[in-house]
Amino acid sequence: MLKQAVILVGGLGTRLGEMTRLVPKPLLDVAGRPFLDYILDELSRYPTIQDIVLLAGHQAGQVVDRYRGRRWRGATVSVVSEPAQMGTGGALKHAASRLDEKFLLLNGDSFFDFNMLDLAAPVRSPAIVRVALKKDQAGDRYGRVLLDRDFIKTFLPAGAQPNGPINSGVYCVDRDVLSFIDEGPCSLEQAVFPRLAEKGQLRAALYDGFFIDIGVPADFERAQTELPDRVCRPAVFFDRDGVLNIDKAYVHEVDDFEWVAGARAAIKLCNDRGYLTFVVTNQAGVARGYYGIEAVHALHDWMSADLAQIGAHIDEFQYCPYHEEGVVAEWRQASDRRKPAPGMILDCLKGWRVRQEFSLLVGDMPHDLQAAAAAGIKGHLFEGGDLLSFIRPLLGANVASQLTRG
Repeated sequence: MLKQAVILVGGLGTRLGEMTRLVPKPLLDVAGRPFLDYILDELSRYPTIQDIVLLAGHQAGQVVDRYRGRRWRGATVSVVSEPAQMGTGGALKHAASRLDEKFLLLNGDSFFDFNMLDLAAPVRSPAIVRVALKKDQAGDRYGRVLLDRDFIKTFLPAGAQPNGPINSGVYCVDRDVLSFIDEGPCSLEQAVFPRLAEKGQLRAALYDGFFIDIGVPADFERAQTELPDRVCRPAVFFDRDGVLNIDKAYVHEVDDFEWVAGARAAIKLCNDRGYLTFVVTNQAGVARGYYGIEAVHALHDWMSADLAQIGAHIDEFQYCPYHEEGVVAEWRQASDRRKPAPGMILDCLKGWRVRQEFSLLVGDMPHDLQAAAAAGIKGHLFEGGDLLSFIRPLLGANVASQLTRG
């Protein structure tokens, strides 16, 4: 299971001139926040990502001071500083002792809105490096990528071709890549990737989300307005028992858990379409003494690991262990988080940047829909069957008519 992400934040950023002389490019201010914060927010959406490593170079002290040792939702951030400018490949080799067997690798000066777990899903064909390609991106400043099926054959320089896919700077990497990196300064893009392509060890997947690279002044200025808008997304709220899994009454153990038909694929569709994806579930079994909150957490962790096998995830699990008739004193009380009250939904709306007007809830009971209405979002009653077939038209209508992505 993929647990690590590595971000390259060591470049000099010479095309931005004086702006990056004293500040690392990924730490430049975009709408009141360092650009790197937006990337960390994206990575922390994936519950399986627990370790984020920043590879710092230029003005590394600023990266250390701001990020070393911080928690970013469920992930811990650490920093590895280069002793000198070593290039993207050299920086990776310098951090060899910190790398997992497989990890996500991202450029710290670009943002690509797509489902990163899809790139890392075990169902994809094996390769030492898998590259996320933006399907098309206007502008002569980008080099293009030539493919043979999903194999990358070669990279064309900027201006050589007016259209076609580009390298987004997001990769799923096996640690074996280190054997292709020479000692000393080395560029992944110029020295390592061509060698991997020759050996058939460089594969690609195409995505069509919003992409921006802040490496030139015009795009840096564009990021000031476009990036904050793009990271405010619609959300799908799922009830759990009876919607995502068969309701067998107080399910709390993996052995009793059974996905509803199409549930995993429905979650992945939400991820792929760019929706935030939440679970909001009443868990009165805790108050009634049937199981503890540790069992709730363990089951949700198992769900996250199982979803990751197909490149899917839940952004956040919200649950309410309270019930006014509970037998466990700690949990015996009324709660504004217990549906039909909207507390769990409202907590998600407070904790995430959500386009509330385009969001929706899927539940199997009237109290689910009452909670949705109280929170100001649309509720849809799922009465069984295939969840993917149920949710597809709901997402399609929203995406086609309300959202512009890419």
